[in-house]
Amino acid sequence: MRTTDFVVTLFQGKSNPNYLTVGVVMGLNALKQGHSATIVLMVEAVELGQPGATKGIDIGAPFAEVSGQLEEYLSLGGQVCICNACLLHNGFAPQDMDPRFELIDAPSVVTLLMGAKSSLQLT
Repeated sequence: MRTTDFVVTLFQGKSNPNYLTVGVVMGLNALKQGHSATIVLMVEAVELGQPGATKGIDIGAPFAEVSGQLEEYLSLGGQVCICNACLLHNGFAPQDMDPRFELIDAPSVVTLLMGAKSSLQLT
């Protein structure tokens, strides 16, 4: 895990596509403004760490489909971290997750948040 300027923490998964969309949009905009950004998937949002999990999630205009925005976010150097304890608690295994995403523990989440210039928590 590397330090970051802006942290978006998502707690809800596919059940709330609005939060997912806004989280990715904000992370992407931070990168486009020259900041580093990390999206942290916690609680139910860990399901979004599976490969292809965001495909087809589209809340409509003026927002674009999430999967394409997430790919742009990653291509611009955005980081996605998954809470390992939340992952296990929700019945997933590390090998179920996108290999581009990093598993982190609770102390690392605190370190990430304390070192960031700003954060957005979507619960």
